[in-house]
Order: sequence, then structure tokens, then C-alpha cells
Amino acid sequence: MRELHLKPRCSGGAGVIQTATGLRLIRPPGPADHYRNAQLDDFGRRPGPPRALHAPYTLCLRARMSHRADRLIGTAGFGLWNYPWAWPPRMPQAVWFFFGAPPHDMPLAMNIPGHGWKAATVDTGRLAALAWLPIAPIIVPLLNLPPLYRRLWPRIQHAAGIAEALVPVDLTQWHDYEIHWGTKESVLRVDGTPILHAPSPRGPLSIVIWIDNQYAVVRPTGRLWWGLQPCDDAQWLEVVLSHGVV
Repeated sequence: MRELHLKPRCSGGAGVIQTATGLRLIRPPGPADHYRNAQLDDFGRRPGPPRALHAPYTLCLRARMSHRADRLIGTAGFGLWNYPWAWPPRMPQAVWFFFGAPPHDMPLAMNIPGHGWKAATVDTGRLAALAWLPIAPIIVPLLNLPPLYRRLWPRIQHAAGIAEALVPVDLTQWHDYEIHWGTKESVLRVDGTPILHAPSPRGPLSIVIWIDNQYAVVRPTGRLWWGLQPCDDAQWLEVVLSHGVV
């Protein structure tokens, strides 16, 4: 067992409070004029490198949200990632449960919607993925042609370690989540049922739990966009944390 070193990293009036059952990350209501993010993480919170975790590692927690998926806004989730835009920057890697509300749209896995509650992995820093970058100016326009998209994107998706599966649960109810990040394969479970088996990101990674009011549009066809959403009422993510298991 390994002790968790999670501390708040919040903005826009968001915060984290202790409840009778666990920790509640609350994103307040407001217009789309500020980034509002309630977050717990261990990036740089422990001795040694900021990205301190290595496989094999298992993260277990219970979680619920304040609203159903069709009423939530922004993004939310929990798991392991490499905090890609922190210094030094890295290509994104993650193994996590991720929620995005429309207009959030990141259809990175074939035949999986670009929004919703998902189990997912990604490792865009692999040599196989980086090999596609020099020809990206040629490939991206071709992906706008459906026959070529269906032929090319599965190869790019595999090279980037992208795997996703929808998680068909009521987010307002408590569920048990497990992320086993193995040296070669990762398994994500909900209430003991495997939801996703996928190749593991290489790491090192750090823990993150968050709920915010942003959305991103990242489509293989080259459309990129980012923005903030207004919210009429407070929304929250509540978690009961277990220790990480090496």
C-alpha cells in the first residue's frame, strides 16, 4: 500500500470540502468568464520527480456526481496522467475515467462518441505515434474523406495508445472504480466489472481528480477548439479515496 499525497489545486471560486463520507470537489455556478476548476492531485506534492508513479500501480476509489450526465457541464474525472503542459512539457499520457459534456468533442477512438463518461488510455509520446508527426500536414486533410479516415485512423489510434469504452452508469449513484495500470496492460473496472483492457501508457504519471467548466474540440480531421461553459448551479464530484496499491 502507498499513501496518497493529494492536495487541492483550485481556481475560479471552486474548492474542496470534507464530507461525512469523503471529499467533495465543488465547481460554483457562474458565467463563462472564468475557468472554474476544483482539483486534487499529487503532481509535485511528494519528494522526488513531480511525475512520481510507475507501473504497476492500482488506484481504487468510490465516486458519485451531483447531476446526471445530461445535466453536467464541462469535464470531470479521475485517474493517472502526466500533467503534459507542466515543466518540462510532455506528450499526453493517461489512464483514467473521463467525462466531457457537449460541446466537448474528442472522438479519438473509432466508433466511440467524443463526449460522455468513458474509461480511456492514451500515450501519444510513443515512437510509433511520433513517427506520424512529420506527415501530419498531409494526413490530416485526408482524414476528412470518410473512406481514408476509416482506413488510416485505426493505425494512428493504435500507434498513440488510444483506447476508450463508454461507462453506462448513473453518475449520481455511488460506484466503485478501479484503475490497474500494469507494466504492459491496464484494466479499468466499475463495481468489479472490467470496462476496458488496453496497452498501458509508459509513465511516469501522477494522480488527478477534477471537475471544471471547460470543453475542448479535438477531432482527427484537424478541427481544434477550446472554450468555457456557463453553469446555473453548483456541480460537484464526491470521492472516497483508498490507498494506491503498488
